[in-house]
Amino acid sequence: MPDEHQLDPASLGDHIDRLYRAAWSMCGSREEAEDLVQETFARVLVKPRLVRNSDDLGYLLRVLRNTFVSGRRAAARRPLTTPLPDDLSAIEDRSAPSPEASIEAGELYAAIAALPDPFRDALVAVDVMGLSYREASRALRVREATLTTRVHRARGRVADALGL
Repeated sequence: MPDEHQLDPASLGDHIDRLYRAAWSMCGSREEAEDLVQETFARVLVKPRLVRNSDDLGYLLRVLRNTFVSGRRAAARRPLTTPLPDDLSAIEDRSAPSPEASIEAGELYAAIAALPDPFRDALVAVDVMGLSYREASRALRVREATLTTRVHRARGRVADALGL
């Protein structure tokens, strides 16, 4: 039987940056990413969780992904609303070193968010969250060879979308 331990709620803050980047890649929006990470933490903190093999980050990635998918499914069942004008998205990102970097980061995350789910999930796990291929394959429950192929193809699609 695999080694199991209880997820320590105090250690969740150690993973917030990586989860935020993963969420931003999934959503394509900083605001939605913040909401997604908050919802993920809320779900995890509702009841004690047992995690196998000290894989807190892999478990949190699965919860983040499931929360994202559940939210999209729920949103698809709701009536559509009129979006805000595009000019409101020009809010300054004070954490960005320059306006160009902010625009480039937004384009990158939008390109990642536009990928088909299997490619996006693989790219987020490996390149955004920094999981090893083995950790990512376990977290996404796919073979490591499948994950490697998906990451390669996702990188190519992102590069094409960005004109690189």
